[in-house]
Amino acid sequence: MSKVDVLLGLQWGDEGKGKIVDVLTPEYDVIARFQGGPNAGHTIEFGGIKHVLHIIPSGIFHEHKMNVIGNGVLVEPYIFQQEVQALASKGVNATKNLYLSKKAHLILPSHRMLDAANEQAKGNAKIGSTLKGIGPAYTDKIARSGLRIGDIMASDFRERYELLKCQHLQTAHTLKFDLAAFRIDNMTLEEYEQKWLASLETLKKFELINSEYFINKCLDEGKKVLAEGAQGSMLDIDFGSYPFVTSSNTVTAGVCSGLGVAPSRIGRVMGIIKAYCTRVGAGPFPTELFDETGRLLCEIGHEYGATTGRSRRCGWIDIPALRYACMLDGVTDFFVTKSDVMNDFDEIKMCTAYQIDGKITDQLPFEFNTVEIKPQYVSFKGWKQSLAGISKYDDLPQNLRDYVSAIEQVTGVNVRAVSISPDRKDVIFK
Repeated sequence: MSKVDVLLGLQWGDEGKGKIVDVLTPEYDVIARFQGGPNAGHTIEFGGIKHVLHIIPSGIFHEHKMNVIGNGVLVEPYIFQQEVQALASKGVNATKNLYLSKKAHLILPSHRMLDAANEQAKGNAKIGSTLKGIGPAYTDKIARSGLRIGDIMASDFRERYELLKCQHLQTAHTLKFDLAAFRIDNMTLEEYEQKWLASLETLKKFELINSEYFINKCLDEGKKVLAEGAQGSMLDIDFGSYPFVTSSNTVTAGVCSGLGVAPSRIGRVMGIIKAYCTRVGAGPFPTELFDETGRLLCEIGHEYGATTGRSRRCGWIDIPALRYACMLDGVTDFFVTKSDVMNDFDEIKMCTAYQIDGKITDQLPFEFNTVEIKPQYVSFKGWKQSLAGISKYDDLPQNLRDYVSAIEQVTGVNVRAVSISPDRKDVIFK
């Protein structure tokens, strides 16, 4: 009996998951997204062209592989339509190998309005939302008032849509939100709504499935399934740096609820980590650098959000946070990305513990957002050379291999491969 292998980001997102999924797709029959929505930005680069996916699984460029949007994912129909059209412009017909769960919830235009209203109401306590409507849509899901993809086929869909929109408008009014000034993609709410409603026809062109039956049948038939995560483990709604988190379970447990598979059907758990750390938006970031090194990491690494365009905060790798994620996820192996960003650094640091109130600890405190954390570092010599053209792990610079070995040693998890450029061909397996 086949099991679902899982691929997750282990930091604060933006670890390079899309690229690694694309590299691994030839080994699998089905690629399935299990949580998140258009707040994700998975970048894949090949043939000198950069492709950014927000909702569609990263295996879509392999036409003979099945891709599934699971029940745990949020779908914003207009953004989805734009993504489908962008793929079509590059010769990819997504209707051929993409299946949508009927149980996946929809993001309405008014969800996006509520997202902006809630963020504005927080004032200086903003969490740094992507303003894609993720939080309000998951709120409606939990409140049992949301609309799902399967509902678009119902005769009373428009009536239910108008009722939910009315509730959202009332909430925005209570928050004293200036609806007249609100814009989505430079459109008023009403203008955007018309495009959103029209985009439902694009959804109807796809095969809408009961994805839990679909995935389990694939496993029963011996097919290999890869579950693709979005965001990162440190943004998990339960275990991340709350409230500066996303609105879904980004850890391995989210695969079970987001695809409808039993825990006993989880196989390998592959964790993606950057050779350093980044974070978008507000929230704690113990190893953040505010100096020239931090600026260089951002500049050389092109650390700008694929979804928001915001510059990412940059810092050294955080081992206490990484070990925490490994514990929660049951990680079996690592993929290390963006090691090439540090090619010219004389010194590279690794945070191995925290000092909190004068005491050394390797555990993340409950008061993660308010307590002062002083990272405890060990230093490594930089490799001071380009990695271009290297195709074998043993040909990587010794100092880079020493750094990778140190990550393995302090986490107890083996590194399976190291990525040395944005291109899909530059993933070097050990």
